[in-house]
Amino acid sequence: MTPSTLRPLLFLDVDGPLLPFGGPNAKTVDPHLGPLLRALPCELVWATTWMDEANLHLTPILGLPTLPVMQWPDTPDDGIDAWFGLHWKTRALVDRAAGGAFVWVDDEIRDSDREWVAANHGGRALLHRVDPRIGLRVADFEVIRAWLG
Repeated sequence: MTPSTLRPLLFLDVDGPLLPFGGPNAKTVDPHLGPLLRALPCELVWATTWMDEANLHLTPILGLPTLPVMQWPDTPDDGIDAWFGLHWKTRALVDRAAGGAFVWVDDEIRDSDREWVAANHGGRALLHRVDPRIGLRVADFEVIRAWLG
């Protein structure tokens, strides 16, 4: 199979998107997000520093199966990404997508990440920034679902 025939990947961060930092639900996972995530036509992948802890603690609350976990490089970059304002996850996510379509849901996405992905990734990509004070909402899922088509 070529990357274009595979299901799109959805790289999902935890802190901010699933565990908002503000409001009455700060640091609480909304279990209603699980069915919304399961309904998306893509392969979900944890893209968080929680690593396997996300499967241990969050998938039961969300009613999700065990998800693949993004493996981050053992060594930090040489500082050039930080100098250009590129998030430390960006290159690794593009490498993992391997030219296929992907969505990245995170609260730390910047314009520099979007520009770099547009210039360095051959496939379709949606970098969707979530407000970390409120986390993922139905409107975010509408945007993602529309992009996934």
